[in-house]
Amino acid sequence: MMLRHALKTVRARKAGFLGAFVALLCAAALISACGTLLDTGLRGTIRTERYAAAPVVVSADQYVHRTTVKHKHGKTKVKHKAKPIAERAWLPAGLETRLARTPGVARVVPELTFLAQPSTPAGTGGRTAYGHAWESAVLTPYRLVSGAAPRAATDLVVDRDLAARAHLAPGDTLTVQSTRAPRAYRITGIAAPATGVSHQTSLFFSAAEARRLAAHPGQVTAFGVLPEQGTDPDRLKQAVARALRGTTAQVSTGDARGPVEFLDAAAARVRLVSMGAAMGGTSLLVAILVVVGTFALTVQQRHRELALLRALAATSGQIRRLLGREALIVGTVAGTMGALLGLPLGAWLQSRFVALGAVPATLQHTTGVFPPFAALVATLAGAWAAARLASRRITRIRPTEALAEARAEPARVAWGRIAAGLVLLAGGVVLVVLLTSLRTEPASTPVTFLAVVVLSTSVALLGPLLVRAAVLLLAGPLRLTGHGGRLATANLRGNAARMASVVTPLTLLIGMTCTVLFVQSTLGDAARAQARAGVTADWVVAAQGPGVPAAAAWQLRTDHDAVTEVVRTTVRVGLDKYPAQGVTPEGLARTWDPEVTAGSLDRLTDRTVAVSEIAADQHHLKPGSTLSLTLGDGTPATLTVAAVYARGLGFGDLTFAHDLVVHHVDNPLASSVLVSTARTQTQLATTLREFPGLRILSPGAADSLQADRQQDNAEVNYLAMGLVLAFTAIAVVNTLAMSVAERVREFALLRLAGATRRQVLRMLRTEVLSVLTLATALGSGIALAVLTAFSVGMTGRAAPTVTPLLYVTVVAIAALLALVAAALPGRVALRVPAVTVATAKD
Repeated sequence: MMLRHALKTVRARKAGFLGAFVALLCAAALISACGTLLDTGLRGTIRTERYAAAPVVVSADQYVHRTTVKHKHGKTKVKHKAKPIAERAWLPAGLETRLARTPGVARVVPELTFLAQPSTPAGTGGRTAYGHAWESAVLTPYRLVSGAAPRAATDLVVDRDLAARAHLAPGDTLTVQSTRAPRAYRITGIAAPATGVSHQTSLFFSAAEARRLAAHPGQVTAFGVLPEQGTDPDRLKQAVARALRGTTAQVSTGDARGPVEFLDAAAARVRLVSMGAAMGGTSLLVAILVVVGTFALTVQQRHRELALLRALAATSGQIRRLLGREALIVGTVAGTMGALLGLPLGAWLQSRFVALGAVPATLQHTTGVFPPFAALVATLAGAWAAARLASRRITRIRPTEALAEARAEPARVAWGRIAAGLVLLAGGVVLVVLLTSLRTEPASTPVTFLAVVVLSTSVALLGPLLVRAAVLLLAGPLRLTGHGGRLATANLRGNAARMASVVTPLTLLIGMTCTVLFVQSTLGDAARAQARAGVTADWVVAAQGPGVPAAAAWQLRTDHDAVTEVVRTTVRVGLDKYPAQGVTPEGLARTWDPEVTAGSLDRLTDRTVAVSEIAADQHHLKPGSTLSLTLGDGTPATLTVAAVYARGLGFGDLTFAHDLVVHHVDNPLASSVLVSTARTQTQLATTLREFPGLRILSPGAADSLQADRQQDNAEVNYLAMGLVLAFTAIAVVNTLAMSVAERVREFALLRLAGATRRQVLRMLRTEVLSVLTLATALGSGIALAVLTAFSVGMTGRAAPTVTPLLYVTVVAIAALLALVAAALPGRVALRVPAVTVATAKD
């Protein structure tokens, strides 16, 4: 019975439910899109290319492991955690003999994979270039289509795609920048893969040259195991695993070979899960806030109808069930459409992440049933809960009070609403205070956006009180604007709850947008400021390619100059990840100043480490302390702390000697070389003329280059939160349109009382600008409080970076959305003759 009444109501009031439908549709699409990212991170396929012809691949363990054992109440609980390392781990070459003796193995092919960037004007078409020994070409397999295999140290075989792109043929010369100085090679052959290879460029060297360039004596990247005829790959995997028992080597078959080949795709899974979870969580919180506000406005518009139902003997439970079923009907249709719409939206979002370099193309997008189903369930639950919350007052008061409130809003705000608002306000303040103590970006970022949502929710609950307070402040200026201002003042004072429903999404839009934009600039500018202050060199050598080779730094060194090579990496202390660098200790004080607060950089050797104050505080370190960590390639190391420095944001949290780090990274080339010298830029360029692609920059120019790279990274975060902001902007338009559309009768009565259309529209604009002023103050205040706390925690200074022009643009866009969303339905409402509206039935 109640379901039939709900269906009739929805069918009869399609326009009234349109706002709720739009809000639920957008919420479902957003949750579904974020869910597909999460699903791709968890189940996305990484298809192998290089190892297509090797059914079994043996590789090193790419994870750091930690096992904890807890004894509680007579029970033992064992917990195991693993985190990925940043660089490629290597295997002992001696395992080849053990593998070759395994039953069912026909051949074991050792694989070497290393940096090898060809110097061609055409480039590689966006593909990453790797070098290999020609003996491992069988793993794909690659076969010669022209020329011969490489034999001498200067021989080279290139793949057919690179040859076609760069117009290369056997006999041509190609310069390759690998892990050593750039070298010219003679192309002896061109090879083509038997299977599709679309994400990498392969260069094949002679065995001896490949071992030299790989720079890992006695180690290999992986082993490809080729089975004997008729051997089952699964049985072979089990046999190989038994043969490797007692080692940390990993055995992979099928789709599991892809992550062994494409380490960046395997790491991107973790990143995509984090981004999908963060976006999904924020989206869900924003969606709940918007949907509850939309349903509250919908119920408020139907207050007279629901009051009459109460007066006609409808019980509170019947009203709740009616509204709940209406919400479920609208939620089912909107949730289904939105969940399906979120699937292509999620695919587009991942494609943009790929274009920005945040996610490699080798991680294939996965679309399963769970994300749209979860979005539909979340939408239905949100719609039902929103309807229940919105119906609390109409179902609790007596029918006579409900009829009285149908004509005018209650003079007092419910004490329960005020109490809930104050509790959330207190919770937001606690989050802001907590933010001042969080000193790492992974810890502070989710708290930052959660604080904005919680404080915006408190604004939603305390909105009527805030609107009335704003009216007291704005009443004087509004009266000076004429009749429209006086009418606007009366409406704002008498319809505070309705106006509060408009303030909430505007506050959220301005607060969230400012936070998203200025969090990145606050962190980036602080890091650049530390880097500018810390680089004391006269010149910085940077590379347009993969890096500056050690031979170039060696050529720059003289008895009177200081040259510091800087190599970047990421290490783990326990399971915690830290950005780190390796620097040349000799002459370091002349080129680099990290603001040492304890100890001395003079003690920096391959057995010591310098740490930032953040890392020192987290692990209770001081000069002389012992620090156990895992280097980028999984190699464990125990070092003594030599110094503690303050500028960790600009240079990373750990600093090692260059020679320690360079043997444990995939790219041993220096990201930059700092030079302290009396020589001029031209003289340095002349010294490095044998190294194409190197640039001699002033520290200021190098800083500008770093700023451009930070902007590229920031675009990923802007895109990640862009959908949430777009949803909030839609909510602003939707709420304002709903709020204005219900006032057709009010506008008609004003016109019958003598007001002109222009005066009514002026009144409407004044109301919108008043609400916008309040929302701008609240949203800006929330953003400023959160950004200041974020700045204190991350940089140690209460100085968030806010670009005035960008801030004005945000407010201007919010104002434009609000004015257009109010003006269009307002003009439509005024087109209907006032007498027709006034005499029409409710």
